[in-house]
Amino acid sequence: MPGGNRKNRTFLGRLPLPERAFMLDALRAETVGGMVLLAAAAVALVWANSPLSDAYESVRDFHFGIDALGLDLSVAHWTADGLLAIFFFVAGAELKRELVVGELRHRHTAALPVIAAVCGMVVPALVYGLVATSMGGTWNGWAVPMATDIAFALGVLAVIDTHLPAALRAFLLTLAIVDDLGAIIVIALFFTSTINFPALIGAVLGLALFFHLHDRRRVHGWYWYLPLALVIWGLTYASGVHATVAGVAMGLLLRVARDGEEGRRPAEHIAHLVRPVSAGVAVPLFALFAAGVTVSGDTLGDVITGAEPLGVALGLAAGKVLGIFGGSYLAVRFTGARLSRELAWADVVAVAMLAGIGFTVSLLIGELAYPDPADLEHIKAAVLLGSLTSALLACVLLRARNSKYRRLYEEENLDVNADGIPDIYQRHNADPDSPSEDGPRHGGDLGTASTPERGAPCSEDPHLRPSAPGE
Repeated sequence: MPGGNRKNRTFLGRLPLPERAFMLDALRAETVGGMVLLAAAAVALVWANSPLSDAYESVRDFHFGIDALGLDLSVAHWTADGLLAIFFFVAGAELKRELVVGELRHRHTAALPVIAAVCGMVVPALVYGLVATSMGGTWNGWAVPMATDIAFALGVLAVIDTHLPAALRAFLLTLAIVDDLGAIIVIALFFTSTINFPALIGAVLGLALFFHLHDRRRVHGWYWYLPLALVIWGLTYASGVHATVAGVAMGLLLRVARDGEEGRRPAEHIAHLVRPVSAGVAVPLFALFAAGVTVSGDTLGDVITGAEPLGVALGLAAGKVLGIFGGSYLAVRFTGARLSRELAWADVVAVAMLAGIGFTVSLLIGELAYPDPADLEHIKAAVLLGSLTSALLACVLLRARNSKYRRLYEEENLDVNADGIPDIYQRHNADPDSPSEDGPRHGGDLGTASTPERGAPCSEDPHLRPSAPGE
C-alpha cells in the first residue's frame, strides 16, 4: 500500500489511552465471567457423567413458559434462545462502539484485526469441510468451529496467571467481537428455515420504536426498554429467526454519542451495566445445560474417527491458528505495517491458539446444525476436545513468554506520580510504537497526555487484582 502512512503503522502497538481504559473495563467482567464459565462447564461434565446424570437430563429438558405464545420451552432452550440474547446484546453494543469511536473506526486501524478475524472464521470452516468430506461426511457443521469464546479464553488466562499485554488482549477482544458478528449473520442466514412475516414485521417495528425512544427522543429509564426488549425478543422468536438476533440488533441501535459534553456514551454505559449479567449469569447458565456431554472412551473414539466431529475439533485447534496467524501475517506483509518491536510473531500464534477456544457460540451453532441428539452429543464432545486442545497449546506458548509479558505489563501500568495516567502515556517520544509517533489512531483521542474518560479505569489491570469494595 503506497503512501506516507506505510512506515508508521504498527500492528499490536500501544493502545490510545481512552481505548485502553474501555478495554480494561470490558475485560474485567469477562475475566470474572470466564472463571464462572469454567466452573459451570466443569459442573456440567461432572453432573452428566455421575450417577445423577438422569437428574441432569430431567432439569435440562424440563419445560415451562406460556404455551399460548409458543414459548413453552425446555430449560436448555431458554438458556440458548433467551439468555444468550443478552450475550449478543453486549456484543452488539461493543461492536457499535468500536465502529463509531473505537479501533475499528478508521480503515487503517481496522484492516489488520478484521482481516485476521475473517480469516479466523473462513479457514476453520474450510478445515472442517476438507476433513469431513474427505472422510465421507457432510458440510453440515461448517459454522461450528468459526467462533471464539472471549470469556472462556480470559478464564484460561486468569487460571495460568499470564500477564498478557493490553495490545494482545485488545486484539483477542476484537477477534471475538468480529466473530460474534459473523456468528449472528451465519445464524440469521443459514439457520432460519421458515419465516412468519407478521411476527418479523412486528419485531422490526419494535426495533424502530426502540431506536426512536433511545436515539431520537433520548428517553431514559430501564422500565421503558426492558418490556420493549422482551416483546422484540418474543416476536423475533415467533418469526422463525433465531431469537439471539434480536439481542445483537438492539445492541447495534444503542447511541454512542455522549449525553452532554461530559456525559457518558450510552452504548458504553449500558454495556458496562449489562456485561456482568451476560458474562456472570447468562453464558455460564447456557454452558451448564449445553456442556453436559457423556465422556467415555467410545465418545472420544467417535470424535477422532467420525468425519464431522473430527472436522469440528481440527477446525478449532488447527483452523483457528492457521487462519488468524496467516491472516495477520499476510495483512502485515501487504499493507506495510510493522509488528510492535516489543512483541514477536510467536505472540500472535499464542493468541491465535487461544482464539481456538470456541466454546459458547460453537455449542449454540452445533445445536442448530445437528438437531439429532445422537449427532449433537458427538459434536459437543468435539467442541470440548478442540477447545481444550487449543487452551493447552496456548498455555504452553503463553507461559514460555510470561516473563516478557510481565515486564511489558509493569511498564504499561507504572504510575509514579499517581495521577491515574500510566507514565508511558506521558512520555511523548520515548516509544516508537506510541500514538504520538504513529499519528492519531483514534481520531482526536490521542492517549499521550490526555485524561481518561470519566469513571473509566486506566492504570490498573483487572486480571491481577480483586475488585475493591464498592467498585
